Amino acid sequence: MKLHFTILLILLTGILPVAAQERMVQNRPYTDLRPVHFGILVGTHAQDLEFNNIGVQTIVNEDGSETQALITTDQNRWDAGLNVGVLAEFRLHENFQFRVAPALYFGNRHLTFHNHKETDGSGQPIMQQQDLKTVYVSSALDLIFAAPRSNNHRPYLMAGLNPMLNLSGGDQDYIKLKKMDVFAEVGVGCDFYLPFFKLRPELKFLFGLTNSLDTKHADKLKDANMRPYAKSVDKAHSKMIVLTFYFE
Repeated sequence: MKLHFTILLILLTGILPVAAQERMVQNRPYTDLRPVHFGILVGTHAQDLEFNNIGVQTIVNEDGSETQALITTDQNRWDAGLNVGVLAEFRLHENFQFRVAPALYFGNRHLTFHNHKETDGSGQPIMQQQDLKTVYVSSALDLIFAAPRSNNHRPYLMAGLNPMLNLSGGDQDYIKLKKMDVFAEVGVGCDFYLPFFKLRPELKFLFGLTNSLDTKHADKLKDANMRPYAKSVDKAHSKMIVLTFYFE
């Protein structure tokens, strides 16, 4: 009985200060009651590629002889990118909204290729590099679950799908990505109700659902010396971490 009383006392100690919190004047009190509203977004992100390296590969030379190559491919750093766009949000329920957010993602992935069968003067594997620049056109479709508004802020969770169209890619690069990719995205955010607009910082994580690698690209390369590097991987899955600021 004493244990139950102690637990109840602890709960009341935590709940009562929240219940007694002084109410503030609410900015834009009716903004969430509109059936649809619009806004703009701007943010930054980092793109990642998770490769599946095939290991040892057999190369057929022009004279018919065969040699073996062991090349590993990886992304060795994250570069900050830029994302901008617009949004339309539809009120489904007091706690649920559906958001459509077309946007542009400008980013870069820095790739390194290590040829373990060939070494330089110091005995280190021969290394090649590629800056894989990407420009994505996206249209995120998200479901938002928001907590009840507390004064001038309202936290929420979100999840959705984000199909993307890749507008970049060089025909003579080592690695080339497909034109289309689809991402699942989950994240958290909070609405801040300011006197003249609503600010929404949001952090979300995107996971590619398809193999984004253009596996036919390697056979189209004019330089035969580049093909072993291009064929060193057979799968690639895209990932992103995105920090976005929405203005509504």
